[in-house]
Amino acid sequence: MKWYKLLFLLLLIVGSVLIIRQQRAMPYQHDKGFVFGTVYSITYQYGDNLKAEIEAALQQVDGEFSMFNDTSTVARHNRGEKVSESPMYKEVYNLAQTVSRETDGAFDITVAPLVNAWGFGFKHEQMPTKQQVDSLLRIRNQYDFSAIAKGYGSDVVARLLRSRGITNFMVEIGGEIVAQGISERRLPWKIGVTKPTDDSLSVGGELQTVLNITDIAMATSGNYRKFYYKDGQKYAHTIDPKTGYPVQHSLLSATVLAKDCATADAYATSFMVLGIERAKAVLEKHPELMAYFIFARTDGTNDVWFSPSLQNKIAE
Repeated sequence: MKWYKLLFLLLLIVGSVLIIRQQRAMPYQHDKGFVFGTVYSITYQYGDNLKAEIEAALQQVDGEFSMFNDTSTVARHNRGEKVSESPMYKEVYNLAQTVSRETDGAFDITVAPLVNAWGFGFKHEQMPTKQQVDSLLRIRNQYDFSAIAKGYGSDVVARLLRSRGITNFMVEIGGEIVAQGISERRLPWKIGVTKPTDDSLSVGGELQTVLNITDIAMATSGNYRKFYYKDGQKYAHTIDPKTGYPVQHSLLSATVLAKDCATADAYATSFMVLGIERAKAVLEKHPELMAYFIFARTDGTNDVWFSPSLQNKIAE
C-alpha cells in the first residue's frame, strides 16, 4: 500500500474515533410538559435544548385534533363549521380510514357520541337505553381523533428531532412512544408494559414485562384504567362501533409496535375492540406489526400472548 493511501486510511480512522467520542460526550436533553390532556416526556441527545420547537410542533397537532381545544379543526368540524383541511389533518384522517378498513370497522373516529353516552367522554351522561344506543349508532358526523392523535404527536416530534440530525431519542406522549438509537446508558430503550389491574386512579404501576426497543414506535391500549361498575357489571371505556356497547371479552391490554406511532396507536385501540382471536387474524395479514396481548383466563388469572417476532425484544 502506498504511503498516501495508508495516511488517508489512518486519518479516516482517527476522524471516525473523534466523531464517536464527540457523539458520546454530547449531553442528553430531558423535556417534560402537558399536551392533549396528558403529559409528555422527551429525551434526546443534542447539544441544545429544543423544548420551544417541540412545544410549537405539539401545539400545531393540538390545533388540529385536540378535543380539549375549542378552536381546533376537529372541534370546529363537530360544531358544524366549515373547516379547511390541512395536509396534517388529511394525513391523520386518511390513516384512520385505512386502519378502519383493515380492522373491519373496529377503529372508528365517529364513535365519540357513544363514548360520551356511556360516561367515558366529555359529557358524563347516565347509561344509555337501547333506543339511545341505536339512535347514536346512526350519528357519524362527529369526529374524535383521541385514539390516534397522541401517537401522531409522538411521530411529529420524532420528525422534528430527525430533521435536526438527532439519532438517539425517545418520545413519549401519554404512553405512546417513538424510540430511535440508544439511551444514555448506550443500550436500547427499555419500555415497560404495565400489568393490567383495575386501577382507575392510576396509582399502580407494576410491570408485566419490559421491552428493549429501538427504531420503532409503540402504543398500548387497555381497559384497566377507564371503567366503572354498575349493578355488579363492569363497563370499560372501549366501545364497539358496530354494537354501540362496551366490549366484553378477555383481552385486557394490547401493545402494538409499528413503523410509526399513529399506526401503532390506532391498531392498539382496534385490537381492544376486536378481542384476541380477531386481533391475531389482523396480525396475520400485517406481518409488519408486532403485538403483546395480556388477557384473562376463565379461571380469573392473566396470561400473555405475543408475536413471535417480538421474542428477542422482551427484556424480562
